[in-house]
Amino acid sequence: MKYTTLKSIAENMPCSYGVEAGSSDINLPVSKVSNIDAEGNFHREFEIRGFTKKEAERYTSQDGDLLVVKSSGSKTNILSGKTAICTAGHSGKLVSSNFLLRLRVNKKKANPRFLWYFLNSGFSKAFVKKVAGTTTYPNLKWDTYSSHPVPALPASEQKRIAEILDKADAIRRKRQQAIQLADEFLRSVFLDMFGDPVSNPRGWKTTPIRLFGKVVTGNTPSRKRPEYYGDHIEWIKSDNINTPSHFLTSASEYLSESGRAVARTVPEGSILVTCIAGSRDCIGNAAIADREVAFNQQINAIIPNDNVTAWFLYGQLLFAKPLVQSASTNSMKGMVSKSKFEQIELLSPPDHLQRKFVDIFQKHLELTEKLRTLRDESLEAFSSISQRAFRGDL
Repeated sequence: MKYTTLKSIAENMPCSYGVEAGSSDINLPVSKVSNIDAEGNFHREFEIRGFTKKEAERYTSQDGDLLVVKSSGSKTNILSGKTAICTAGHSGKLVSSNFLLRLRVNKKKANPRFLWYFLNSGFSKAFVKKVAGTTTYPNLKWDTYSSHPVPALPASEQKRIAEILDKADAIRRKRQQAIQLADEFLRSVFLDMFGDPVSNPRGWKTTPIRLFGKVVTGNTPSRKRPEYYGDHIEWIKSDNINTPSHFLTSASEYLSESGRAVARTVPEGSILVTCIAGSRDCIGNAAIADREVAFNQQINAIIPNDNVTAWFLYGQLLFAKPLVQSASTNSMKGMVSKSKFEQIELLSPPDHLQRKFVDIFQKHLELTEKLRTLRDESLEAFSSISQRAFRGDL
C-alpha cells in the first residue's frame, strides 16, 4: 500500500487556549481534552464563555475537523494520539485546549471519517509512541506528528472503507449501550425499592458499616524487600476497582508467599472500596472479590458478617458513592480513613426486600455477562475489519 503524510491532507488549525474572552455577547460551547474518552469518543459536555465575533470565527470547529489529543497533562497519559471527529452536531464549538491539535482535513484529498478511524487504529499507536517522546508528560507536536504516514487511497475507496467501518462500529456501540441501559435499569430498580440511600426518603433504619462486617485497610509490603513480590497472590490496586466491572479485574502485580505473610488479605466475597485516590471522583468506587486477594493502602475492604446479605451491601455501595465521598477529606485528591469509613451509615431494610433485590441483581449479572460477550465479539470483528482495511485487504 502507498502512503502519504498527514500534513499533505490536513491543516493544523489554531485553538483558543490562552485567549482572553471578548466583551461581546457571543457565547460558545467549548471543546476540551476532557471531552474525549479513551476510545476516542466525543462527549458534548461543554463550558460557556463570551467571545468576540472574530475569535468565534477563528477558533470554532467545522464538520469533519479532527481533534487529536496531544497530551492530557498526565505522566500516565494513555490518551496521546486519541482522535475525535467533529460531526455536523459538533460544528461551531470553540476548541479551547492546550492539549489538543485541531486538524482540518482537505476533503478533496481524504475522507475525514476514514482518517478518524485510521488515527485511532493500532497502526497509529507505534508512531504516536515514538513521536510523543518519553518525557514525564508525553506531548505530540505538529512538526513531528504531521509526518504521520497515512494510506494514499482514492477518495472513493476511503469512503467505501469508512462506510464499512461505520456499520461495524455501530454494532459495537449498540451492544455497549445495551450494557449501559442494563446498568441504568438496575439502578432504577434499587431506587424504586429503597429510595436514594444518601437522603433515605423512606426513613429506613440505618447501620454503620462497621456493623456489617470487618473493615480492613490494605498495605504495601516493603519495596526494599524484593522477596516480598512474586507470583503467589494478587496485589490489588485502585485501578482494579475503578472499572465498570462488578468484580475486581486482574492485578498487574503479585506478592510472594513471604509477601503475603506481611500483607493484608481478604477472602472471596469481600467488598473493596477505593478510599484514597488522585481524584475525588474515584473515591467510593467499589468491586467484589471473587477470589482471595491482597491489596494496597488506597483501599478499605469489608468482610461481610455471615448474617449480612453481601450482594445487597455491595449494591447499596454502588448507589451510595456520595456517602463515601462525603466522608473524604476536603482535598482535590481525597481520602477516607478507616475510622471514617466504618462510621458511614447505610440502609438496613427488611431482609426479604434485600433478598428480592439480590435475585434481580443476579439476573442482571447473567444478562450483562451475555451482553459483554456479544460486545467483545463485535469489538474483535471491528478490529479485524480495521486491520484488513488498513493493510489494503478489504
